[in-house]
Amino acid sequence: MRNLAIFGAAALAALPGMAHAAAPCLTPAEASSLAAYALPAAITGTTKRCTPTLAPGAFLRKGGAELAGRYAARKAQNWPLAKAAFFKIGGGSKDQSSDLLKQLPDPSLQQMLDAIIEGMVAQEIPTEKCGEIDRIVGLLAPLPAQNTADLIAVVVGLAGKSGKAKSDKFAICKA
Repeated sequence: MRNLAIFGAAALAALPGMAHAAAPCLTPAEASSLAAYALPAAITGTTKRCTPTLAPGAFLRKGGAELAGRYAARKAQNWPLAKAAFFKIGGGSKDQSSDLLKQLPDPSLQQMLDAIIEGMVAQEIPTEKCGEIDRIVGLLAPLPAQNTADLIAVVVGLAGKSGKAKSDKFAICKA
């Protein structure tokens, strides 16, 4: 679960021209919305990466696509705060690429972000972790999508406070 949250945030922060000097502060609601928005693409990327290494009865093999679809049902609802979080992580730089991103229509920006998240997750997950990730995703699958996103935001916030997270990407603000 933590891997999904960090890969999603890393994907958003990795866009060209979006460097920042200090870790921005996301509100708990922004972090949760960002996680909720990124989850379908992250699950799809995880499913693509891990399917070849998982047993035939593994959760991601059997239910990954359905779970991603169920989580995608709330993407539009989460988009406004997720978009704000994305641009906060980007650091609000004033170069041409960030200006171009801000001018894109939402559907184009969403399509681009989904592809980046899915691709980075698929590329970055070590295949030897697929069994553990499959188990975590399977345990979280019965939860409503928003509960899973809220849980990811809490875990990322706690990891940041413990110093075990990449604090240069973003921090969760105190409520």
